[in-house]
Amino acid sequence: MATAKQPVKIATKSGRDRTLSDQVYEKILAMISKGEKPVGAKLPTEHALSEQLEVSRPVLRQALKQLREDGVIVSRQGSGSFVQRRPEGAVLDFAPVGSIADIQRTFEFRAAIEGEAAYLAAQRRTDVDLTKMRALLTELDRCIREGELGVDTDEDFHEAICAASGNQYFSAARSSMKSNILTGLNLTRNLSLTKPQERMEMVQREHYEIFDAIEKQDADAARIAMRAHVENARKRVFEG
Repeated sequence: MATAKQPVKIATKSGRDRTLSDQVYEKILAMISKGEKPVGAKLPTEHALSEQLEVSRPVLRQALKQLREDGVIVSRQGSGSFVQRRPEGAVLDFAPVGSIADIQRTFEFRAAIEGEAAYLAAQRRTDVDLTKMRALLTELDRCIREGELGVDTDEDFHEAICAASGNQYFSAARSSMKSNILTGLNLTRNLSLTKPQERMEMVQREHYEIFDAIEKQDADAARIAMRAHVENARKRVFEG
């Protein structure tokens, strides 16, 4: 029995380590969000943190690396890690447990995939594609006016752009991770609803910038607008 279990343990170790690093990421994020570690404060040493969180230092380092990439902490050579931004507590309220680190990685993937989809959509879109996009933007305008979440319509707009690219693999890539994408959209749009209406209107302006570039068949502008929109959405998750 012992030998039968050994290969499974080896095969799943990296996956388990990634899960642990995500858990540590969220624990440190929660400490910062709750004000236990205010902006400008120095985090404990790696040794102290690994003991406090009861994880190995390699797992801790992966979590700290993700926090640095997301702009939550910053490392100063020879001095340690310091809190750079305090995410608002609502992030932890709206995001499912264990999902925040994964949501961030999903945004990175989307920026790459959907930026290229928008580029091709600007070159290949048809009048039918534009009509569908306009209708979805009109529906999103209504959602904003009436204070509705609009997650499904937001998702449909992005999917319409992938379909307009004329390459089915963009849609297939998004479909394979649709639950992750919807989780991110739910989080960002819920957070926006806690802000003044101007926040949702700003997000909608980004949608219109993407659409305008596609309508004008300006491929470079469409790619830039889409990547900026997805990256801004990622940043808004950690806007304190």
